[in-house]
Amino acid sequence: MDILTAIAIMALGAVVLGAALGFAAIKFKVEGDPLVEKIEAILPQTQCGQCGFPGCKPYAEAIAKGDVDINLCPPGGMEGVQRLADLLGREVKPLEAEEKPKQVAIIDENTCIGCTLCIQACPVDAIVGAAKQMHTIIAGQCTGCELCLPPCPVECIRMETIGETLDNWKWKYPVVGIKAVPLKDAA
Repeated sequence: MDILTAIAIMALGAVVLGAALGFAAIKFKVEGDPLVEKIEAILPQTQCGQCGFPGCKPYAEAIAKGDVDINLCPPGGMEGVQRLADLLGREVKPLEAEEKPKQVAIIDENTCIGCTLCIQACPVDAIVGAAKQMHTIIAGQCTGCELCLPPCPVECIRMETIGETLDNWKWKYPVVGIKAVPLKDAA
């Protein structure tokens, strides 16, 4: 009988605590700005800092507040500027920095001394290695932000342009408006 009483008390405690957590989740819910989320979805998520912000989320928040222009993201290119302008109803301005083709970092494994400075600089953890061991790049994770280049003391990292293939090709954002053509009667 003592076991059933203990199980009943534990079940009652679980129900009470579950109800309290459910109430707290609803009462203290933190709502994000949906505009910031839409802007961030357009940004390339390279977290490279080329816009002057430490990542895409802070840049999206500044855009939503109206504190900065929409043309500060080189990895997003003019396509990103166009999409942000369409979303926000702002004027399309030329990109502040030079638009570069998609690229990936390559480490010369014979020259790498394993200093780990590039690992510390990579914002997306695309570099694998250990101290005093050779490092390598996970190409699928690399965003081509070039933040690993300056800290490398032996200059064993180079950027390689990614050629367009069927696997990575994307339809470019339309530059001109598409006009509707009336359909002729089928009769």
